[in-house]
Amino acid sequence: MADVLLGADLGTSGLKVVALATDGTVVAEAERAYDVDRPAPDRAETDVRVWRAAFDDAVGEVADRLRGAVIAASGISGQMHGAVLVDGGGVALRPAILWPDRRAAGELARWRELPEADRAALANPLVAGMTGPVLAWLARHEPEAVGRAATVLLPKDALRTALGGRAGTDRSDASATLLWDVLADGWSAGAVAAAGVPGDLLPAVRPSDEVAGTVRLPGGEVPVVVGGADTPLALLAAGAEGLLVNLGTGAQVLAPLGEPRPAAEPVVHTYADAAGGWYAMAALQNAGSAWEWARGVLGLSWTEFFDAAASSPSGAGGATFAPFLTGERGGVAGPDDRGGWTGLHPGTTRADLARAAVEGVARAVAGSTALLDAPEGPVVVTGGGARPAVVRQALADALGRPVRHLRLRSASAIGAAVLAGRGTGLDVEPRRDAGPPVEPA
Repeated sequence: MADVLLGADLGTSGLKVVALATDGTVVAEAERAYDVDRPAPDRAETDVRVWRAAFDDAVGEVADRLRGAVIAASGISGQMHGAVLVDGGGVALRPAILWPDRRAAGELARWRELPEADRAALANPLVAGMTGPVLAWLARHEPEAVGRAATVLLPKDALRTALGGRAGTDRSDASATLLWDVLADGWSAGAVAAAGVPGDLLPAVRPSDEVAGTVRLPGGEVPVVVGGADTPLALLAAGAEGLLVNLGTGAQVLAPLGEPRPAAEPVVHTYADAAGGWYAMAALQNAGSAWEWARGVLGLSWTEFFDAAASSPSGAGGATFAPFLTGERGGVAGPDDRGGWTGLHPGTTRADLARAAVEGVARAVAGSTALLDAPEGPVVVTGGGARPAVVRQALADALGRPVRHLRLRSASAIGAAVLAGRGTGLDVEPRRDAGPPVEPA
């Protein structure tokens, strides 16, 4: 076996690792799950050491399968938003605050009070779990931790630094902080002032494929690139030129974008990609997480849940499901909206409830798609949530478009491996096994 590229995707509830051969095939992969700490209903945290342990364990499993192949380079993709305070040695000073965290909701008033030009240059909806509001909350409630911090990092950057790489971030993550001026393509002085933290707390921003030191992996020290956020790296791996739906704990609907435009009250996000361009994203916080809740309430395993959903006819016998258990960012639902089943009657079955949950997320994805100026044509769908056939059919029906499932276990991890290759002179094109299109019923 020739040399391979290692890509890791640091998700909210699990980490995936892939080894990508230079011919674009995935030759080994592993996955490790972990829990999000929720010390209060509005909070979501994870200790960076949990991520490190999951990474080491998954990489060890992959390395055992490589039959002597050498890992030539590595890259990391990660969940967006949130904040990790680290000291000068790159050690986290407290658990990472993650994107579902809502404790900073009150701090959003600072962003609403920005001059209109400053607010419009951010070109993104105001979300409590983004890095800027989280920093504002930390500055108010944990000033000692902020005072001790050398920098604030995004999740994937905190993991890379914990592994021995250099601190810093890339445009794809920086643009999703509510601290980034998308028009100037740099940190926003007005938004940083609103956060109430010194500007030197912000990380240096480097190209996604730039080598950021080395990390120790089985076999020795390996170059590691800066990496990127999970959604643009899924785009990179998919090679999608039209609409892409990434379905995991949350869901992201992505469409390529030309030049960013100012928007004071946007309902969709404007983010940098991993190659110098931009994309528009309509995001759902509640997708696979809503199914997780529903299957738990119904007392079903994942397999039983989707099998039950498939056994109920389209329309779920009149039952409907709103998946917005933790609220949304606007557009399809607001921060104070909540979820649940409606339309129940004495004949409603557990299978109907499962089917309604699947269709409810699919309808929310379709509602998100309507917010974008998306090109016509088939939709490419990635992510673990798209594996069940009943999900793909529900998406096709809700979107009114053919859906093609790109069978990449972790598109984001593959994108991270592609970046690792680019940073070390290996231009690798992933092999993309797209299944036959699922047509709307």
